[in-house]
Amino acid sequence: MSLEPLGPSEPPCPREGQEGREACEGEAADADAGFRFVCLVHYHEVGLKGRNRPSFERKLKQNVEGRLASLADVRVSRVSGRLLVSARSWPDALKAADMLVQVPGIVRLSCGIRAAQRLEDVCRASLWVLAQAEPFGTFKVDARRANTDFPLDSMQLNQRIGAWLCERLPEKGVRMRGPDAHLHVEMVEGSAFVYVHTRKAVGGLPVGTAGSVVCLLSAGFDSPVAAWRMMRRGASVTALHFSGRPETADASEHLVRDILEVLRPLGGVERLCVVAFGGYQREIAERVPPALRVILYRRLMLAVANRIAERWRAKALVTGESLGQVASQTLDNIRATGAVAAYPVLRPLIGMDKQEIIDEARLLGTYGISSVAHEDCCTLFMPRNPETHARPSQVDAVWAGLPIDAWLDRILADVEVLPFDR
Repeated sequence: MSLEPLGPSEPPCPREGQEGREACEGEAADADAGFRFVCLVHYHEVGLKGRNRPSFERKLKQNVEGRLASLADVRVSRVSGRLLVSARSWPDALKAADMLVQVPGIVRLSCGIRAAQRLEDVCRASLWVLAQAEPFGTFKVDARRANTDFPLDSMQLNQRIGAWLCERLPEKGVRMRGPDAHLHVEMVEGSAFVYVHTRKAVGGLPVGTAGSVVCLLSAGFDSPVAAWRMMRRGASVTALHFSGRPETADASEHLVRDILEVLRPLGGVERLCVVAFGGYQREIAERVPPALRVILYRRLMLAVANRIAERWRAKALVTGESLGQVASQTLDNIRATGAVAAYPVLRPLIGMDKQEIIDEARLLGTYGISSVAHEDCCTLFMPRNPETHARPSQVDAVWAGLPIDAWLDRILADVEVLPFDR
């Protein structure tokens, strides 16, 4: 079947071969069809935002346009509570859906045809769209009219389109429940949108509508998923990575950059800040009782995150902590480390177990990167028996004896910043 770009003089033909094409052209000889390939972008939470809805829709449109910037001749517009991506060909419409399926704020994507609101054009578009759903044995027509501009109501549309299709597809059956192909026809704002191909997207809110956060990002499984979950709630992310340099190689830094390349097309990565942290861990290991080392490492990380958040005007800090997963993530230790945070500390994975996090990393596309063996600051100078129930007063006393302000000034002077174009 031809999938060439369609124009007013080239209506879609659902039949194979030259004979089938001539038959289609004969049926459409007097029609100025004006068919266009489209991808309808459906959203849910955005549509519930009341007076703020226009700003959320504008941001989602910007994010969609940015994600599709590499596709030629693609236009994005708003139509009746959704976004409309107009493409030059059917493969481009499908590719647009593939590119948008992980963009936060989108719940569903439907690829099909935009036709004029003429019954003949709608029927022919329906036949062509159904052909793209092959193989199928049964189908259902679900047509609805958004306003009274079109003379037929929704029930009449279903009957007329269904009867027309049954005449031309005698080998197919009609099934109201559980059909193989579910044909949607929507009469909206002077056009007919016809589609079968639809797929679920990630939902959530458009990135950039909830402000900016600083996410402590390692090359492991947890923190990339935490960053992604915040992006899905509309936050833009400044990633803060603590490298084990100079005590370890820089392998974790390269892996973190690869992880951010996976996240970047989603529109939520603003920059990567890298801190060479190994030397400070050595100093802590030399000054602090072994059982409290990990807690002091984590405290210093949050103190650095405070400064980074202040520099970039972020509104919260984000970690990949999961309750009880390791020694530093007991409730007592979370309390002891979080005491230095000057911003809210968000922990989107706190109630998840490791397997749930790994499963989500697979879906996100970061699992393979995080599986690569590497040295990082998390394994440096680890005590044999770390404290699992630290007393805040004890940790505060040790913290007060360290040159924290001097360390922070030096760290902020040496931090490496890598911007990411969204």
